[in-house]
Parts: sequence; C-alpha cells; structure tokens
Amino acid sequence: MTVELTRLDNGMIVATDRLEHVQSVALGAWVDVGARNETPEINGISHMLEHMAFKGTRRRSALQISEEIENVGGQMNAYTSRENTAYYCKVLHEDQELAIDVIADILQNSTLDAKELERERQVILQEIGQANDTPDDIVFDYFQETALPNQALGRSILGSPENVSSLSRDDLFEFMSRRYSPKRMVFSASGKVDHQQIVDLVSSKFDNLPAHEDHEMEALRYEGGNRIEQRDLEQVHVIFGLPTVSYTDDSFYDLQVFNTLLGGGMSSRLFQEIREKRGLVYSVYSFSSHYVDGGLFSIYAGTGPNDIGELMPVMCDELVRATVDLTEEEVNRARAQLKASVVMGMESNSGRCETLARQIQIFGGPQTMEEIIAKVEAVDLERVRAAGKSLLGGTPTVTALGPVKGMPGYDDLAARLRA
Repeated sequence: MTVELTRLDNGMIVATDRLEHVQSVALGAWVDVGARNETPEINGISHMLEHMAFKGTRRRSALQISEEIENVGGQMNAYTSRENTAYYCKVLHEDQELAIDVIADILQNSTLDAKELERERQVILQEIGQANDTPDDIVFDYFQETALPNQALGRSILGSPENVSSLSRDDLFEFMSRRYSPKRMVFSASGKVDHQQIVDLVSSKFDNLPAHEDHEMEALRYEGGNRIEQRDLEQVHVIFGLPTVSYTDDSFYDLQVFNTLLGGGMSSRLFQEIREKRGLVYSVYSFSSHYVDGGLFSIYAGTGPNDIGELMPVMCDELVRATVDLTEEEVNRARAQLKASVVMGMESNSGRCETLARQIQIFGGPQTMEEIIAKVEAVDLERVRAAGKSLLGGTPTVTALGPVKGMPGYDDLAARLRA
C-alpha cells in the first residue's frame, strides 16, 4: 500500500493509493456533508443535490456527462449517506484526466436546470414511494427515526414527499454554496496513479469551489422507544437496537467482534439459534451503524405472524447470553472473519479508494491494513464480553412493520436486557 496525501492551497485533501498490478483507476470526491447537516425544512436536499449534479453543467448536458464516461468504458455513480456524499468514477488509467474533469465540472458548474429539477423531483418521489412499499427497507428508516427522534440523524436520507415537492433551485444553490467548500472534501484515487499527476489535475480543475466553511451539525441524541405499525403483509419485519459507540471509540473493534459472533454469519449465535434450531426466520442478522459522535447496535429479523411472539424474547435472550458464555473459539472465528473482510476489501481499487477517503474524514488520516488487523488481533475475550455488556441496561429501540398482533410488549422486552 503506497498512500500519499497533499493538502491543496484551497484546503482540499488529495489522497492516492498506487497499485502496480492494475490498469484502472477508481477516483472521486467525498464531501463531508450529508443528511445530518440538514434542517427539518430542507431534509432530503443532500440526496436531491446528488441527483441533480448529473443533470447538466455549463459545459455538458446530462447526456454528455454519462456518454463521455461510458464512451471510454468507464462507470460513474454517486451516493448520499447521513454524514457524507460521494461522486466517483472508475476508468482506465489513461482516462483519469477525463474522469477528474467530469467530477470537477458537476461539483462546480451544475446549472440545476429548472426543467431537469422538475423531472428529477418526480424520480425522487418515485424512489420514496418504492421505499415505502418495501417493508424490509422502510423499517430501517422507522428504526432510525425512533432511536434518534427530532434530529437530523433520525430523518430519512431521501426526505419527505412534502420537502422534495417544495425544494427549489435556489435552495439547492444555497446549500451547495454554503456546504460544498474544498475544506470539506477529500479527493481520493486508487489504482494505476501517479500522486503528483493527480494533485496537479485536481488542483487545476477544482478552481471554483465556494470558500464558505459552514458545517453545522446537530449532535446525536439517543432516546429510543417503540414504533409498531400494522400492515397487511406476509411477514413481520422487526429491528431491535440499542445505543453504542462512535467510529473513534477505543472499543470500536471490540464491538465489531461481538457483532460478528452474535449475528454476522451462518455460524453466528442468532443464525444458529433462531433459524437453524428453531426455524423462526429466513433472515436474521445483527449490525452496527457508527457516526462521529455515537452509534446504534441493531438486530433485524423477518418472521411470520405466528412466530413473532417467540422470536423477540429469543433475540433479547441471545444478546444477553452472548455477554456471559461466549467462548475463545467464537472470538477467534469472529476475528478471522473481520481480518479476512479487511484483506478482501483491499483487493478492490474501488474499495480502497472509498476506504481511504472515509478514513481521512473520520480519523484525519489513512490507516494501513496492517494497523487495522493489529487492532482486530488485539481484541480478546474479556474485551468482547465488556463490549456486549455495554449495550445492556439502556433504553432499547423496537420497530416492527407487518401483522404485529402477536408482538410482545415493549416493557417485557426491555426487562430482558437487564439480566
């Protein structure tokens, strides 16, 4: 791994990771702005802006943006999360200048054309409608909103239909001019790259970014609670969760090992007990979501209406039991799974490109694969047990969607976590 960093005069960080064995380059701009930077009135604007960035600039039409990248066999995409927005490409190394030029163009020269905005508004409304019609998708938004109510982190990334219908071209321009400053951006590239060449290209092409540094961010406030919604479905989709640590907490990797052995694969406790032994579900797993100032630890399952009464207590009991009688064998297996995941993720230049950008945004600099593996290997049985116990005793969040008549009471479930 050959990582080099340069901070440009405008404050943007350029990071490269040279790989000798590939002929392609994955590159893009990661903007340290997402849904948690939005007020209630403009919730959804980060996602709408991501869509509109591809709808034409002063130099290129929407069709030209896609054609120029695809004409050279490249791929271009973007995404919005709660803490960042990314615009990225993968091209052959000889086409890297074109890719950088296109990304710079859409981030500096987008016209946000009024007609395109009206068309894209309808597309996003369709996206929201599709999410609402997908119970194993929308239940995650319900969970986020219940765990973190009345704050930016609890609101949907897509925004509400009302907001999407009312956001204006001026709103988009104002948000972009206030938030998309170079000091909030990391330009990352991985593959067959020359660091100085990438620095020179980015420096010359990103010459018209706003100088503002407005970066308001509402702090995470966990509350938890209960949201149960009756729907005429074949299954109940349920998420059960608790507050946990941030990316930068010392116990982060302890929790990752605990999460893996509890619900991270077919050998995990949840899968073996709930699916293999009891046959209560097709899908069950645990996962964690982390932010700069906190996080959520969660368990998802989808089950039939006749099984929900048995499923929920078992989920709670397995979480508590894992803090008491986990074994060295389980910890060793979970560590091996995490180490393999890190190594395999580093075999893709697209994965390396994104990981490098996010590490800089979260930690202020890159972390080598060896450093990450060393942190995983340092996790022992007692640390994993402590990470699991740290989840217990607090106020849980329970969300369920579907035929919920047999759902156990919230207080009964919460009491099981005090064991």
